Amino acid sequence: MPLSAPRLVRSTGRLFLALAAVAALVAVFLALVVLTDGAGSGLAAWSTTVGAGTVLVTWRGRRRPRPARLAPFLPVVVAAALTATVCVPTVPTARRYPPALPFVATQHWSLATGSRVAVYHYPPAGPGVRHPVPLVYLNGGPVRGISVLDHRFLRLLARRGHDVYAYEQAGGGRSDLLPMGQYTISRSVRDLAAFVDRLGRGRVDVLGFSSGGVVLTRALADPGTAARLHRAVIAEPGPMDGPTARITGHKGRESARDLAPAVTGPRSTHVPRYAVAFGLMRLGLLTPDTGLVGQAEGDNAFTAADLGSDTASAYCARDAHRIPAEDTARNFSFSPAASLRIQQTVRDSPAIAPRLRRSRIPAMLMIAECSSQVRQWATAVLAGDPAVRRTQYMPGVGHHMWNGLDDNDDRAAAVVTAFLQDEPAPLPNHPTRDEIPAFLRDHE
Repeated sequence: MPLSAPRLVRSTGRLFLALAAVAALVAVFLALVVLTDGAGSGLAAWSTTVGAGTVLVTWRGRRRPRPARLAPFLPVVVAAALTATVCVPTVPTARRYPPALPFVATQHWSLATGSRVAVYHYPPAGPGVRHPVPLVYLNGGPVRGISVLDHRFLRLLARRGHDVYAYEQAGGGRSDLLPMGQYTISRSVRDLAAFVDRLGRGRVDVLGFSSGGVVLTRALADPGTAARLHRAVIAEPGPMDGPTARITGHKGRESARDLAPAVTGPRSTHVPRYAVAFGLMRLGLLTPDTGLVGQAEGDNAFTAADLGSDTASAYCARDAHRIPAEDTARNFSFSPAASLRIQQTVRDSPAIAPRLRRSRIPAMLMIAECSSQVRQWATAVLAGDPAVRRTQYMPGVGHHMWNGLDDNDDRAAAVVTAFLQDEPAPLPNHPTRDEIPAFLRDHE
């Protein structure tokens, strides 16, 4: 028999109140997670929320008949079940490192700083000239494994005669984790100096890409580290210090962000535990060393698909429907918490421009046409470092300039090799320091 209108209204009202109660308890749980910084994998917030909900329902139903006392507990049970999913790990909580790559040996070097890093060596190959100065590659991330796409580019540089060394910065890829408080941009610079010392080949050339370019820029501003460098190639750098990080401005030509097909594959952000943890960390409501999700567990959970449009933003709009697979699922590694921690130390750091102006190490800046980086991050390096001898504006590429498409890898390798060998530049020197105002004004 259909419900009468009054009974339907009462039933709808009860349902609405029950849903509101569930939502309120979930909101209380999330607030407590923030207040407790996720203590005990979120169990402190969960037990407090469930306990408070149970006490409140018991107190409100103390004068009702027994059957009527049980119904109000249903929202508490539902909320307890929903919030419990945030407290239960779904991946191992001990770090799972990527397996060895089939095309290059993985060495592990213990540095004087205490970092133990994964190292890859590509000796010079091919019939051409062998370059005597070793070339060290600093990948982006900040705390991320070196992608298969980058490994291919390093092999190309080796075929051009470079003796290439690369290491995954502490906490990234196959390198050992650090205590969360030790991830700082200053530690990254000290690790670079310690790596060069451990290499024992004298001064080295360094190619720093993206956040690796930030490490290299700050190394140039540190006299002790700069003394270990021969030449520096800064490719698509992020902000070099706090004042630069606070600059707002335009980016390069249109990227493939929001144009490329959605990235497929599993996402940690589809799991309530990691969606909450990574989301609150990104908002700054949880610290990188939160008790909700440990560093190792977060690294294990994070997938390439979680980067989503960030990957697409590294390519030009014209390449939106042919973005290459940058990495394999087995090799991919990214530490969201450690990366946020290092980025925060950059934002909190004072200006390095006064020290950078004293740099004398020959440097080159590489800027992509469709860069997703704020242009002023790169031009601040150009304006602040008097030893930047040339700038190479790379047409037809996005932030990830060596990407396996067309002849992009060869063009990037030619630019790098020409500078390191002090040969004529393949591209015009643009923008120069004097051209910075026009370069920014014209939104190049």
